[in-house]
Amino acid sequence: MRKSIYILLLLVCVPMVVLAQQMPERSKVRKGNRLYQKGEYDESIARYKQAMELAPGMFEPTYNLGNALYKAERYDHAEKTMKLAAADSTRTAVERAEAFYNLGNAQFKQQKLQEALDSYKQSLRLNPDDRETKYNYAYTKRLLDQQQNQQNQQNQQNQQNQDQNQQDQNQQGQDNPQNQQGQPDQQQGDPQKQQGQPEKGKQNPDNQGEGASSPSKLSEQEQEQMLDAIQACEDRTQEKLKEKKKGKGVIRLKKNW
Repeated sequence: MRKSIYILLLLVCVPMVVLAQQMPERSKVRKGNRLYQKGEYDESIARYKQAMELAPGMFEPTYNLGNALYKAERYDHAEKTMKLAAADSTRTAVERAEAFYNLGNAQFKQQKLQEALDSYKQSLRLNPDDRETKYNYAYTKRLLDQQQNQQNQQNQQNQQNQDQNQQDQNQQGQDNPQNQQGQPDQQQGDPQKQQGQPEKGKQNPDNQGEGASSPSKLSEQEQEQMLDAIQACEDRTQEKLKEKKKGKGVIRLKKNW
């Protein structure tokens, strides 16, 4: 009886060993996941890269590598890796939506606000009901609008300074005719340098949870208004997509495969 049990266990274990040998990239991913859960991100990065070398183009190690790079604060590399994961058309809409969400987070961390907004928008097209993505989209859109308003104000101020400088030079030329053929006045300074560019170093939202960039600067009423506006816009987009079809379709960093 014991001999039979031993033989049965042997028959079960042998196929598993053979399968592991045939798919070594799975073992690398699992080891990377364990290291990731321990917070050993550099070590998990190495495992995921090994898995990608064994199985180029495989979604799981690519996606998890992007997450580990983000946690290691290597945002530029995380962005490049998440782009590969988000571009995998063989995955489900939810999986790609999560990849785009995390891509947007990596871009936001680099102050690439327009790129982050586009990534959040793409994520919402694939998964319109995700509130965290809606919130990040709304917050990023607000920052961009503020920057645009600041830039417009700066341009107006610069134009006013230039007009005033020109008037001063004209007035000086009328008061001192002998200087009309001389060199232009160089003591006015550069109005663009005087005004400066909008400060960008304090615009990162607070991190809340795994990979979600959820700021705390908006009131609940403002949040709801933004979310309602986004939902209305998304509803119109979905209706247009449905009409076209009639005439002819960021996993959070806490998820590891």
